Amino acid sequence: MIRNDAKLDTLLADIRAFVRERWHPIEDEIERSEEIPESIVSELRTKGYFGWSIPESYGGLGLTAEELVLCAMELSQASVALRARVGTNTGIGSEALVADGTEEQKRRWLPRMATGELTGCLSLTEPDAGSEATNIQTTARRDGDNYVLNGMKRYITNAPVADVFTVIARTEEDSRGHAGLTAFLVERGPGLRTGAQYKKMGQAGSPVSDVFFENCRVPAANVIGEKEGVGFQTVMKVLNKQRMHLAALCTGPAIRMLDLAVTHTTQRAQFGQSVANFQLVQAMIADCRTEIFAARSMILEAARARDRGEDVALTASMCKYFASEMCGRVADRCVQMFGGAGYIADFSSIERYYRDVRLFRLYEGTSQIHQLNIAKLTLREHEKAAVK
Repeated sequence: MIRNDAKLDTLLADIRAFVRERWHPIEDEIERSEEIPESIVSELRTKGYFGWSIPESYGGLGLTAEELVLCAMELSQASVALRARVGTNTGIGSEALVADGTEEQKRRWLPRMATGELTGCLSLTEPDAGSEATNIQTTARRDGDNYVLNGMKRYITNAPVADVFTVIARTEEDSRGHAGLTAFLVERGPGLRTGAQYKKMGQAGSPVSDVFFENCRVPAANVIGEKEGVGFQTVMKVLNKQRMHLAALCTGPAIRMLDLAVTHTTQRAQFGQSVANFQLVQAMIADCRTEIFAARSMILEAARARDRGEDVALTASMCKYFASEMCGRVADRCVQMFGGAGYIADFSSIERYYRDVRLFRLYEGTSQIHQLNIAKLTLREHEKAAVK
């Protein structure tokens, strides 16, 4: 629990220095190898970056939502593999436990997740359960003191390196929608296997794969909160916070891309002057800077509201929608400011960032799903107000 300006400033300065001095120099190497050096992962563990949002009582820093998004904006001013390596532990990989786990479950897993000894991930998406997240087909059948899981999950970030999987499965065979969905903690072992790492458009070094459950036996004690049928509610608690976190993780790359573009345009000369002197280039710089400021302001306000205990379902959705779309617009403008060099991987890193950030508009709810969600919640508010 930081909640102290001096301590927070120290942490932010440490993150800023790590990103610039340790990570930026190896981004090209990670792009080529698709792996993060173990020495860097060990350094992240030593610095406590895996435990940002895990409570102090379980070995983490216990950051507030506001502190978490500020840290995320600094950490994500780097190729996406960095935030992905620690991001599941500071977000969707641990948040279900933090939100709804029993005391025994928290003490068993959270301390080792906080140190980075264990890597967690959320296994929710399936071939027929993406935007329609309640269409889960993975089953969990009770068998004495265990459940037997069968099914598969798709597009799971960090699955190839994960030790603990938060899995949503259907415990009521004939149930529909979110009814009968239960959240489990499943450790890597017999009955659980992960597929080959995907070849992706971008985000090299961030491992993503399928997860398969084949008569995977899970102790009943591993049901999160030891309650059946409330898995969807648990997931929504996770996603409401994660959407703000992800919005911050969209804002950091936008800051980085604009910085690269401004540096490039001030150093490159055309027609006898710096490219940055051209008014149409300045217009793109102004649009990027303004949209980044707007996203940052939205995210901080939403995070503060969550820290006050307010319902942030609507604001979190707006943050994720706006920040991810903003990041895409910034990426496009920055490639434009680089000109031909922005399209050539040998000449600049902006080409990699452009590919990396494209995914932001797809996961944690596509932009279109968020548009529908924002409208639905807005109309619901209107109806409530009309009744009064």
